[in-house]
Amino acid sequence: MKKVLIIEDDKEIAELERDYLEISGFACDMAARGTTGLEKAIAEDFDLIIVDIMLPGMDGFEVITELRKKKQTPVIFLSAKNSDIDKIRGLGLGADDYITKPFSPGELVARVKAHISRHETLTKRECDILQAGNLTIDKDAHKVTVNDKEISLTAKEYDLLLFLAENPNRTFSKEVLFDRIWGMDAIGDVSTVTVHIQRVRDKIDIEKEKHIETIWGVGYRFS
Repeated sequence: MKKVLIIEDDKEIAELERDYLEISGFACDMAARGTTGLEKAIAEDFDLIIVDIMLPGMDGFEVITELRKKKQTPVIFLSAKNSDIDKIRGLGLGADDYITKPFSPGELVARVKAHISRHETLTKRECDILQAGNLTIDKDAHKVTVNDKEISLTAKEYDLLLFLAENPNRTFSKEVLFDRIWGMDAIGDVSTVTVHIQRVRDKIDIEKEKHIETIWGVGYRFS
């Protein structure tokens, strides 16, 4: 169940938002002050936050300014302030949307769903891309680039590089890498790890940038 935080000092409006969202399957928490809402937003994990601008203690602009220093949770401003200046300021501070009062509860729910879905898509995409200096591994596209130029790797070379890159700064012995990448029943021996490591290095180490280190007597690590 997706969680929404409502930061609104008007109790009737806050309850209206909560009721419509809960009917639509969301779990809601509420805060009537900007300071309290900010504390909740930072301490807990919400899928989206709805913030009024005119709040006691700390206004909505201050809330999002402080929030963005720590989290990128989607934020919708819901406010009676309807000037273009307020909208531009709110969006410029990092809000994802700006809705003016009076509002349509149905439209609010629709926008909440849309922004949560968009954020999840972007977050997933970011998780599917590993970046290390000039090296980029796009897991979704199964593509490796160095300085934006695509590098051709065999299946095992790619699997080896990806495994090391997903476990940075951890040293793995040749035996462990052979087991993880080739499997216990694979034909061959651990010397193939050394060969594949060198092949990968030859393809991705450009302009003196070294990604895979040899820890003598121990194994290899990605840094």
